Amino acid sequence: MAGIAVFNQKGGVAKTTTALNLTAALARAGQRPLAIDLDPQGHLSALSAASVVDSAFSIYAFYKDHKRLAELIQQIPERWAIIPAHLELAKVDTQFGKGPNILNRLRLGLLREQIAAEQRPIVIDCSPVLGVLSLSAIFAADRIVVPVSADYLAVKSALQVDKTLNALTPVLKQRIPRRYVLTRFDGRRRMSWHIDKTLRDNFGDDVCETRITENVSLAESPFAQMDVFQHAPASRGAKDYQALYEELQSMGFLPVPAKPAAPPSNDIAMALLAKMIKPKTATA
Repeated sequence: MAGIAVFNQKGGVAKTTTALNLTAALARAGQRPLAIDLDPQGHLSALSAASVVDSAFSIYAFYKDHKRLAELIQQIPERWAIIPAHLELAKVDTQFGKGPNILNRLRLGLLREQIAAEQRPIVIDCSPVLGVLSLSAIFAADRIVVPVSADYLAVKSALQVDKTLNALTPVLKQRIPRRYVLTRFDGRRRMSWHIDKTLRDNFGDDVCETRITENVSLAESPFAQMDVFQHAPASRGAKDYQALYEELQSMGFLPVPAKPAAPPSNDIAMALLAKMIKPKTATA
C-alpha cells in the first residue's frame, strides 16, 4: 500500500495544506488518490468540498458502527476521493481506549477491503494530537511526511515527532520512513535559514530539499475551497508543492504514475480486426 500520513504534533504548521496539495498533485498526475481525514476538525474534508451532514457518513462510523470504508468514500468531481471527518471523531480516544485492536483497525480495514490492493495512493491527514487517531494513521501508512513551519516551536515539535516514531520502531519491527518538509519559509528572514539548518543538522537526508515558501495564494486557496493548483496554478505555492511532489516521487516516497499502454501497431491492429470480422461463408 502506498499510504502516507501527514503528521505533526503541533498545529499551524501547514499540515492540512500539505495533505491537500500533495493529494491534488497526485490527482494531477493521474494517480486516483484517496484522502482520509482523521482530524476531528475536518479541514481537509471542507477544503475538498466533501459534504458531511452526519457522522454516520464519516470515518467516525467506521470506528463506532463498523461501517465498511468503501461505504464512506466520497468521489469529489474532477478531483479525488475522500473519506471525510466529523467532529465526533474527537470521542474516539475516550470511547474505544488505546489497545492494539483499535490502533490497527484502519490498517486492517484497508487491507480487508482491498482498498490498499488497488495500487492507489492514500493520503491521511492526521490529528495534531498524539492519540488513537494519529497512531492509527501511522500504523496504516507506509511512510510519514512531517510539515515543519519556520518557527522554533515547530522545530521542537518535530524533534518530539522523531522520538515518537523511533519509539514505535520495535512495535512495527522497522524504522518508519519519514520526510520533514519546511513550510512557511521566508528567505528574507534570518530565522528561516537558521531553522532550515537546525532541521538538517538533526535529521540529515530525511529533510526535503524543497521548501514551501510563505505565499499569498496558499493562504487564499482554502477560502475558495480549492487546492493551490486550482486556485493559482502559476503561483509560487503551486510550484513549490509540485516540486515537493516530484522530489518525493523521485526518491520512491510516492508511487510512480502508471504509464498508459502503448497503442498496437498497424500490423497488429489489422490482424486483430481480421479475426473479429470474418467474411460470411456462402451457403449452398
